[in-house]
Amino acid sequence: MVEDAGSVFRALMTPLGNDDVPPPGTVGDGGIVSGLYSIDIRMLDGLAGGHTGVMLLHDGRILGGDAFFYYLGAYSSANGSWKGEFVNQEHTPAKAEHPLFGGYEVGIGFSGRCDANGAEMEATALAGKRSIRLAATLKLIQPFAELGR
Repeated sequence: MVEDAGSVFRALMTPLGNDDVPPPGTVGDGGIVSGLYSIDIRMLDGLAGGHTGVMLLHDGRILGGDAFFYYLGAYSSANGSWKGEFVNQEHTPAKAEHPLFGGYEVGIGFSGRCDANGAEMEATALAGKRSIRLAATLKLIQPFAELGR
């Protein structure tokens, strides 16, 4: 990494409290593994676009993000299925000419299947007055038990 003596980097870090995300869901036998996941999001219904990012799933809570958005939410999971909700919020203006979520705080509800290696989900996002369907694949990168609690 090359550092320029004249560069300035600024960040606003906001602590998250229990009121900022939905209450955690329950995770039973056969539920999704707590850990760090890669996520590949694809738009459905003929819409172009998608994102890749990371998600941390931990005991019913979702934290994650990508180059333009962050995600906060909750899930419940057991017997190879999972469902939940999260809020998608833009932290850096999206570069696309017509970004689907740009400028909106978007609520997303989802359901899908999971196993020890990852999960699939289908979701509906509510962006302004639009309802947008999407699908995502999550791949387990590192189980939480191995992340060094």
